[in-house]
Amino acid sequence: MKRVTGIGGIFFNSPDPGTLRAWYKTHLGIDVQEWGGAAFTWTDPEGTPIAGTTIWSVGDAKSNAFAPSTAPFMVNYRVADVHALVKALKSEGCNVLDKVDESEYGKFAWVLDPDGNKVELWEPPAGQ
Repeated sequence: MKRVTGIGGIFFNSPDPGTLRAWYKTHLGIDVQEWGGAAFTWTDPEGTPIAGTTIWSVGDAKSNAFAPSTAPFMVNYRVADVHALVKALKSEGCNVLDKVDESEYGKFAWVLDPDGNKVELWEPPAGQ
């Protein structure tokens, strides 16, 4: 079974997300949007867009979006079949959180790594 197929997003928190977003926009040229992040479109070697994006986002450190982890970041990994992977991880004794969310954005599940970092597993919708 295929497990991780790529990185879908990098999410991290800041005590001053507005200032941090502005720094990344000004100094690194990241096209930070009103929602607090940017979407990097995947391209082929010639620069032609292909299916897929990687999300980059700065959130507010006061949020509990990464709970139960206390880390200020979370990596979102693209996976081929989130339900099959969750089943495999549970059978391997991993600390898988109890819910799988399904929406127009795809299927999402979470597992804690041995350091307690929350890891997001994302099965994109068909065609992405």
